[in-house]
Amino acid sequence: MSTGCKTHAGLLVLPLLLGTTALNAQGSGTADPAKWPIAQSPSAITSPKTEREIDRLISKMTLEQKVGQVIQGDISAMTPSDLERYPLGSILAGGNSGPYGDERADAAKWLKLVQEYRAASRKAGAGIPILFGVDAVHGHSNVPGATIFPHNIGLGAAHDPDLIRRIGEATAEEISATGIEWTFAPTLAVPQDLRWGRAYEGYSSDPKVIAAYSPVMVEALQGRFGALQKLPANKVAASAKHFLADGGTAGGKDQGDAQISEEELVRIHAAGYAPAIDAGALTVMASFSSWNGVKNHGNRSLLTDVLKKRMGFEGLVVGDWNGHGQIPGCTPTDCAAAINAGLDLYMAPDSWKALYDNTLKQARDGTIPMARLEDAVRRNLRVKFKLGLMGKTPVERGNPAMLGADKHLEVAREAVAKSLVLLKNEGSVLPIRAGANVLLTGPGADSMAMQAGGWTITWQGTDTSPADFPKGRTIGRAIVDAVNEAGGKAEIAAVPGAAKPDVAVVVFGEQPYAEFQGDVSNLMFQPQSGELELIKSLKEKGIPVVAVFLSGRPMFVGKAMNLADAFVAAWQPGSQGQGVADVLVSGRDGRPKRDFTGTLSFDWPQDARAPMIDPLFKVGHGLSYARPGKVGPVNEDPRVDLGPALSETTYIRAGKVIDPWRLGLDSVVMMRAVDVSAQEDGRQFTWAGKGAFALDGPPIDVQRQVNGGFVLRLDWRLDARGSGPVTASFGGVALDVSALLPAAGQTGMMRIPLTCFAAHGAKVAAIGQPLRLGADKGFVVSIRNAGIEGVGEAIACPSLAK
Repeated sequence: MSTGCKTHAGLLVLPLLLGTTALNAQGSGTADPAKWPIAQSPSAITSPKTEREIDRLISKMTLEQKVGQVIQGDISAMTPSDLERYPLGSILAGGNSGPYGDERADAAKWLKLVQEYRAASRKAGAGIPILFGVDAVHGHSNVPGATIFPHNIGLGAAHDPDLIRRIGEATAEEISATGIEWTFAPTLAVPQDLRWGRAYEGYSSDPKVIAAYSPVMVEALQGRFGALQKLPANKVAASAKHFLADGGTAGGKDQGDAQISEEELVRIHAAGYAPAIDAGALTVMASFSSWNGVKNHGNRSLLTDVLKKRMGFEGLVVGDWNGHGQIPGCTPTDCAAAINAGLDLYMAPDSWKALYDNTLKQARDGTIPMARLEDAVRRNLRVKFKLGLMGKTPVERGNPAMLGADKHLEVAREAVAKSLVLLKNEGSVLPIRAGANVLLTGPGADSMAMQAGGWTITWQGTDTSPADFPKGRTIGRAIVDAVNEAGGKAEIAAVPGAAKPDVAVVVFGEQPYAEFQGDVSNLMFQPQSGELELIKSLKEKGIPVVAVFLSGRPMFVGKAMNLADAFVAAWQPGSQGQGVADVLVSGRDGRPKRDFTGTLSFDWPQDARAPMIDPLFKVGHGLSYARPGKVGPVNEDPRVDLGPALSETTYIRAGKVIDPWRLGLDSVVMMRAVDVSAQEDGRQFTWAGKGAFALDGPPIDVQRQVNGGFVLRLDWRLDARGSGPVTASFGGVALDVSALLPAAGQTGMMRIPLTCFAAHGAKVAAIGQPLRLGADKGFVVSIRNAGIEGVGEAIACPSLAK
């Protein structure tokens, strides 16, 4: 999981091999600072008085306390009492972490938890309070009842810096309401390939938009401040992220490699950073990705020579979720190379304890120079002083009543309306006239999960519901309310009722995803719920159709666009679906509350090829009621091979082995199709002696999934126990899973964290055998599904097989 960086099934991506030709063409991954911009007027993070106080603190700190300051753990893997032994400097709540194991804890519980960690840290070691960070990337999105704004791709379509300012101010108030003082935002990526699963976290593919929004959002979150000022209680530290070029990786692969020249790196991908530093950004987050084969977490030329020295950044550089462990020669628990390159705070959510011990050893033996360690400590302390955490009268944050405040909800509603982009409106089907009979249908009509997207309550956002945001409104229900208020009639239904509707609004699009789970091989939207057939059937009945498309990126939707009378790109608008109704539905006076004002911040494809070859609509395109336009038939040919996707996360589905995996059986193992919960939806394996079955295929890199807390999952039924132990292997490492078997005759689910296999040497960068199940004579098991998936809870590791 990245916080600040953890579905769609991930697509098979072979390990990236960088040849000398590619490196020589683009550079070696070493930056020349002279080619980079200098922040023109950075707001001072520090002052002589603060530096003197930091000097005094550092002189009194033990080595153990200094090392603690540069390590951050996650609330799911530690407790406040751990700080008595390990004086960590920072705590985070990752995408699947909630107070006391409750993902749906309210604001008061969040505040209680933060205060417990804060109190424990003030009693421990040097008495330096912890810095608490959270993924508040489109509002305070971990917390039910918060105001959820459109994801950044929609805000980019709004082209409104003042709106960004008001969103940042509202978000800061809601984060601080729970006692938290640091958000891992804003994302300053400039996505260039829409296959990237984080494209929606970018405002635009145009670096000028990023450069304009960057300082506005930083100042909105933090406020404007000078050298002697502390942030007030309703402001929080920002994180400019992810440094650098995570939106420019080859193939749009998340955590991949940006194989580009330094000129392109500076001109496109660095556009937002100097403005963010000028605005006083207190933190910068390093990217998982690489530049020309060099991992950013270990790239001294970027983190130290460019960011700190050339650009003048005086705050702290934080890592991403165990990102330091991806540096060659490092592991999540052992990585001096990261801090020596310029990282100031390891994000070590579940690896913090062993990392602390190893970092302490490396500081003692000089592997980490004392000057570098103390500089990292200084930078962490600077941020804490600026936030008002230090001293006898620290700034106290915490006002749960501000969560989901009405004034914030109004800003979100406005943002939704301004983010909508009208791509087609034939026959003036929009706005929906007053008094109309309207059908709301489609999988997204009443889905808070689809309209909120990833990073909402949980990392992937797949189980978000309307109950999570009682002051919010799904798009369908918001339109029903607006139509009724205008004297019409509307209902949410799968098909039309007895009375033929005047218009149907079909809401459909992508299911929620986050990070690499959203990586795709092309830009084809492939419906999962018969959306095209639904639109076609409505048209055959003579019912005009308005298509409202929910997505984290522009996608090829040629058939849907040709079938629909109107087509609206609604992105992932968040909790306030009323903003959609404000634009689509006329009031009793015959006019909607708002016209369309959004325009594309990314090109829209006319086929599924990626990178995009020939856009259907360019950046800046967008129709409105005041500026109508005719859209003729568009291309329906994807112009790519839409063969079966090669899955790196799903191995067996409903008893069938999924490409590219192949099943191999030892001679003592027999297989046949059986019914588990449906007709022949499982495969039964029977052992006549000691042996195994295995799934084999081309090597895949699952380091991202290991970092993200994924598990190996089997859905199975135990038909006969047999004799001897049962083992499950992943990447050649076998664990004894005998204790995880369901009762005889019962179905069950086995989940083993991938970290359990990695800890014993599984080569997670090249897994060619993701599953091998071994047993002895008499063992009979029926398997329905097998694969790897993300989870939001801690699971113990089985023992290593003997």
